[in-house]
Amino acid sequence: MIAVPNVVISMLNEIQAFREINFYLWIPISLACILVFFGIFVLKTHRFFPRWLSGGIDALTSIVRSEGRVNLEDEALDKAIQDAGYAYDAAQDIFYSIMNPWQRGMGYCRLYDEAAAPLGMIIDCEPIYFEYGGKKWLIEFWKGQYDLTTGCEIGIYTTEGPDLNIPGYFYGTFYEAASDSDRLYISLSLKKNGKTLFTRKDKHWWLTGFKLGEFSEPWELTINISITLKDEIMRNSFLKGLKNAGYLEDEIIIRGNTVSLKFDEARTEQPVTRMRQSDRIIQRKNELLCEKYQQITGQYDTFTDKMNAIKKQAPELYKEVLSIGKPRQLFSAFDHIKKYLK
Repeated sequence: MIAVPNVVISMLNEIQAFREINFYLWIPISLACILVFFGIFVLKTHRFFPRWLSGGIDALTSIVRSEGRVNLEDEALDKAIQDAGYAYDAAQDIFYSIMNPWQRGMGYCRLYDEAAAPLGMIIDCEPIYFEYGGKKWLIEFWKGQYDLTTGCEIGIYTTEGPDLNIPGYFYGTFYEAASDSDRLYISLSLKKNGKTLFTRKDKHWWLTGFKLGEFSEPWELTINISITLKDEIMRNSFLKGLKNAGYLEDEIIIRGNTVSLKFDEARTEQPVTRMRQSDRIIQRKNELLCEKYQQITGQYDTFTDKMNAIKKQAPELYKEVLSIGKPRQLFSAFDHIKKYLK
């Protein structure tokens, strides 16, 4: 059982109010206008206003500002991306996680998935739990819209410790990112409505890809996944975890110790923060940001030129760009959890 943090509960209470509204009376244009003007007012008066909306409003309103900026050079831009935990693949025009980013020290637990939607990430989560080699393992799949990017992830986590019991905050398993010796060979192909957006393969603990300025609904995306397990025992344990999650035998392909499957519709229970009305509002914000990014960068060919244009014309949008994938705010629960870890 998971105790959701007070900040998430507060967010849920705000979102719950929308359930009482007759949404059929709202047309999309009216809703967008009300959110923008209400957001601008609250931002000036309420320091706890949700980041997913305040960040979007900052990005959109900053477009009217005319502040000069020094141009970014390739080396400086690469450094900023690396500090965020990623690298850039120019051939596929995607970002991907490096081997030892700061995120590797954050581990993983269910609280992170619960925090995603309030922070602007409307993503499907698919945790697969199993045991092997005296450890509890979590291999989790994610896909969807990460604020300004369409993307996907496959993460590998392990633990030998007991479950945490933090009264009023969290009860459950906290996992460490897989060590180098526990990394696995993974390949993925992310498709949107049947068209391949990008492919990735590596021996990794966190294989990812994020396409900047691409807007998608989670249901439009599928990931073709192949994972090579260490041996037959591990393979069979992972297969059991897949079946426990709801995957059928005819949905899984086995070649030796390599398991392949398609992640399209999530089979496991999704975070309580994923609700239809709030998802719709957050996704409209995400779509507006992606449209603005495309509008500003459409005339440029290189990524550096695109980022210079964003930095000059919409500096707040530039800050969103550097919050690629899963930003630091998502892992804020770790500050509270870490003192309970042995």
